[in-house]
Amino acid sequence: MYIKEFEIRWSDLDANLHLGNSKYIDYMSHTRMSFLAENNLGLDVMFKNNLGPITLHEHIHYFKEIKPRETVSVSLEVSGHTEDGRFLMFEHNFYNSEGKNLAYAEILFSWIDIKKRKIGIVPKELLTIIESFPRSNNFKHLTKKELKEKIVIPNDLPK
Repeated sequence: MYIKEFEIRWSDLDANLHLGNSKYIDYMSHTRMSFLAENNLGLDVMFKNNLGPITLHEHIHYFKEIKPRETVSVSLEVSGHTEDGRFLMFEHNFYNSEGKNLAYAEILFSWIDIKKRKIGIVPKELLTIIESFPRSNNFKHLTKKELKEKIVIPNDLPK
C-alpha cells in the first residue's frame, strides 16, 4: 500500500468548514502522480512515450468529515488493470491519525495519446512497470466486458 500524508489547510475547506469535495480529488490525484513517479512512470516517462494520465471516472464514498489542521493519510492500491495496461483501477482511502477510515474512492484511470487525443497504447516496457505495481488483496484483471459496463453515454441537451 502506498501512502501520502497531507495537512488540511484553510484553503482546503468548504462553506461547512470541512474538507471540500474537490480537495479529495486533488489529494487523490497528487497521491497517484507521486506513486507513478516513484514507480518509474512519472510524467517524463509518459511524455517520452507520447502518453498523458487521464481519469475516466471517480466514485467517492464519504464516511466522516475531515476538519482543519487534521493530518490525513491518503492510500493508493492498484485493484485491477487490463492485460494491455491501457486501463487501471485505483483504490484510495483517507485515514485520520488514529487510522480511522474517513473516505473511500475507486478511480478508473487510463492513458491518452497526446497527439491523437484518444486512449493510448502502452508500450511493452511500460506494461512491465504496470505489472510490477503492488496490488490490493482484491486485485483482478479487468475485461472489456467489465469496462463496457462502466461506460456512461453522454446525453446532450436538445436543440
